[in-house]
Amino acid sequence: MSAYLNVAQIIISVALIAAILLQAKGAGGLGGLFGGDGSVFRSRRGVEKTLFNFTIALSAVFLLISLFSAAGFGR
Repeated sequence: MSAYLNVAQIIISVALIAAILLQAKGAGGLGGLFGGDGSVFRSRRGVEKTLFNFTIALSAVFLLISLFSAAGFGR
């Protein structure tokens, strides 16, 4: 069971990293990486809101799996 938790944690961590990098900064996605200023504050709509909520859900699942692994439920 521990191996399954480790694999799930790796998959979720990669998905979480991708979801964070895909979020828009300012005018476009990955804008901060390529020099976007990111100083425009606006409300999230459509795909941005869905991606934002998906990122929150992924982080919650990652936290739960990390707690289960640390507590020894997978042994």
